[in-house]
Amino acid sequence: MARSFALGCSIAYALAFGINSAAAAPPAGQAVDLRVSGVEVVAPVTGADSPNETADRWDIHGTDLGHMFRHDDALYMVFGDTFGEGGLGGDNWRSNTMARVADGDPRDGLKFASMISADDGLAKELIPSQKLVGIEKTVIPTYGISLDGRMYLHYMSVRYWGAPGHWNVRYSGFAYSDDDGQSWHTPDEAIWPGGTGFEQVALVEQGDYVYSFGIPEGRHGSVRLRRVGPERLLDRGAYEYWDGDAWVKDASAAREVVPAPAGELSVAWSEAHQRWLMMYLHPARQEIVLRTAPSLTGPWGEAQTVVTAQEHPGLYSPYIVPTVAPGEEVYFTMSRWDTYNVYLMRAQLEAGPELEPGQVIAEPGRGTRPSGG
Repeated sequence: MARSFALGCSIAYALAFGINSAAAAPPAGQAVDLRVSGVEVVAPVTGADSPNETADRWDIHGTDLGHMFRHDDALYMVFGDTFGEGGLGGDNWRSNTMARVADGDPRDGLKFASMISADDGLAKELIPSQKLVGIEKTVIPTYGISLDGRMYLHYMSVRYWGAPGHWNVRYSGFAYSDDDGQSWHTPDEAIWPGGTGFEQVALVEQGDYVYSFGIPEGRHGSVRLRRVGPERLLDRGAYEYWDGDAWVKDASAAREVVPAPAGELSVAWSEAHQRWLMMYLHPARQEIVLRTAPSLTGPWGEAQTVVTAQEHPGLYSPYIVPTVAPGEEVYFTMSRWDTYNVYLMRAQLEAGPELEPGQVIAEPGRGTRPSGG
């Protein structure tokens, strides 16, 4: 692909300086709030200098995102726009790629066993994109999940990139694979037109439902919530939306559970602390932030700083690693625009008294170590 097009789409995408609530709630008196007391880089995940040696092994010199899901007792990691020689804006541009992690324990780093590859052994594009300006520049997977042996990827078809932190989504939807990610299908019944407010999602399987935390195109909207039975994930008409009081069928009635602005996000349950954790990019603050809640519907606490762009320039896309339940620490991947690669991070968590809704955390933890990348 032309270097100017690939660079343009990546700049626009990467720049950040653009349940049933009763069933999910912990027993009274057991919930605690959490504070971030320190963050460090564990290791680069992608790039020529990463332990995975993705440049030499699969022609991945630069890529981003890195959200994860478990499938058949293995951990899979999904990436966005991926480049070969030259890195960002370089050769062999693929809109999306996926790795199989050899050992899902992030305490030892995230070591790749393989990638979904073409016949030449290089990482291949999973969901094709037209790569046509104004029609479909790229297709970006925003989250994955495995249900009953089938892989699913939620994706957005990006028509064009606008100002930093803004882009136009043609449509979004679900793709599925029945052969462990080698081939993907995008059924018409699982496609939503642009403008629904769920162009990008974080997926949580809880009880009898799969929940989608959704944000609109770009990084400047609020977070809303919908749910569906797992057997009907591909059925647009089967979804229910949280209106602030109840689950309803009217998508337009969905109300925010977390206020704007919010970028790429992930959500995980901490059994140790009886809290849900949400991490996302806060573009106005140029920070990755953490909120916690006793249930998926909220109330979600104040956004506290995890790590800042001052410490890690061009940071975005924090995705919690799903193979280790958050306790005294939480592992997550983070993309960086300046190097255009993905890093494994570890944040220390401290439990404190439960906060009242709306109570401000006065001194969020900000300590980090310099990046090894």
